Amino acid sequence: MENKLENEYDLIIVGAGPAGIAASVEAAILQMKKVLLLEKGDNHSTTIRKFYKDDKRVDKDYKGERIDLSGNIKFETATKGDVLDLFSECVFGNYIDAFFNTEVESIKKNGEYFEVLTVNNDKYVSKYVVVSIGKMGRPNKPDYPIPPSLNAVVNFNIYKCKENEKVLVVGGGNSAVEYAYLLGKDNDVTINYRKSEFTRPNEKNLETIKEDISSGKVKAKLGVDIKSIADEGGKVLVNFADETSDIFDRVIYALGGVAPIDFLKKCSIDLDESGVPIVRGIHESSVDNLYIAGDILYKSGGSIAKALNAGFDIVKHVKGLIDGRN
Repeated sequence: MENKLENEYDLIIVGAGPAGIAASVEAAILQMKKVLLLEKGDNHSTTIRKFYKDDKRVDKDYKGERIDLSGNIKFETATKGDVLDLFSECVFGNYIDAFFNTEVESIKKNGEYFEVLTVNNDKYVSKYVVVSIGKMGRPNKPDYPIPPSLNAVVNFNIYKCKENEKVLVVGGGNSAVEYAYLLGKDNDVTINYRKSEFTRPNEKNLETIKEDISSGKVKAKLGVDIKSIADEGGKVLVNFADETSDIFDRVIYALGGVAPIDFLKKCSIDLDESGVPIVRGIHESSVDNLYIAGDILYKSGGSIAKALNAGFDIVKHVKGLIDGRN
């Protein structure tokens, strides 16, 4: 008999939009025993709640493309409130194991299992994961203005970084210390955190950043916030709250709220030139047993009907794999 790992699930679904809801509901109907739905918002269907006006009609078919539903959620064109009520009934009426206010930071494959790590350092494992996040994610920004002339060198990820730059990484979570560690190999890196000690990174990342600071590989400016930044001849003049200043070639903010494309890259998912995940077969990404569903698959947005069908198709396929039918 196979030993179960701690926090192991038959299926983990990241994102509680229409595709994530469909995957959860269909998994419950197919009697998959342990299914977990993780959502960073405080409720399901964040995009519909935030970007649809209360009196806006929510259409089943998008831009005139008629889609026949293949799953068990009977969705039709209706008001925003009616659609939200339907999805609430689907999630809560099926007693789905759903954790809200739970942001996933990374999905990493370790052998045959995926390790799904949250920003609070909780870890869940499964052989099968569905990513059904939307396209509306945005990185958190500081409360002081960023001069538009610095947009090329003030970033929220490390993908534009070059070698031999003087870089300031701002933040105290896992992403910040990972950025500092990676950039410290080929750059002059300082990490700035408003608290005097790191409290958010996981144990491994905490140990790594402490070693890098101790060895001088990464400089640390802790316990002090930033008051403002300014353009100093194309470089970034950083004014700290302790009345000191320094000039950097580049500043990287890692303050949470990772944008979808950065999250997908962090999960080792291949993207096309437009930043759309590359999928094969039944919505499977470039990583075996890691599936993609929802409007993030479409450059110009997808329909709710397509999302519901994707959730159904993926779960039906995964259930077959678990039962040994595929």
